Amino acid sequence: MKEIKLLALAFFSIAFLSFTPTKKEYIIIDAGHGGNDLGASFNGISEKEIVLNIAKQIKEINQSQEKYEVLLTRNDDEYTTLRNRTDKINELNPAMVISLHINRTNEKETTKQGPEIFIQDNESSKKIAEQIIKKFGSCNISKGNLHILKESKSPTVLVELGYINNQKDRDYLSSKNGQKEIAQKFVDIFNEN
Repeated sequence: MKEIKLLALAFFSIAFLSFTPTKKEYIIIDAGHGGNDLGASFNGISEKEIVLNIAKQIKEINQSQEKYEVLLTRNDDEYTTLRNRTDKINELNPAMVISLHINRTNEKETTKQGPEIFIQDNESSKKIAEQIIKKFGSCNISKGNLHILKESKSPTVLVELGYINNQKDRDYLSSKNGQKEIAQKFVDIFNEN
């Protein structure tokens, strides 16, 4: 009888421990712009909407992932100052920060296309950028003198996902399939860390 009680206790302990929540590290996705700040726009298509849609999908797809919890700097079409964003980032001390944006040149249509990544002046930021390139393909990496890169104390990259005034990029970035594909690529990166 004593052995049965001990065995039952052992099974209960194993079952209980397997359901004990583990503390996840944070990854922050910063959907650029918002509210009155449209970001880059083209014929009614705005950067602020595209990057928010992608950020929300990253969070949704990532929910089944066990190591990281994705938090967004904005959950809807609201404007949050850069200072407020970086203060919140530094308060949460995430494993990484990815700021999503869309590029635009001065001309109506451009032949420039594809992503561009801006990094902090450190190896952790560079490593994130290299992981992004493996998923998104070759693109330019530059050290950026941008607020989020300068003020975030966590490894941070700013990703320009493509050009809103390039037809191919615009069609891809504004499509539901394109946005879902982009979101999945970021979650794949998280899973590889």
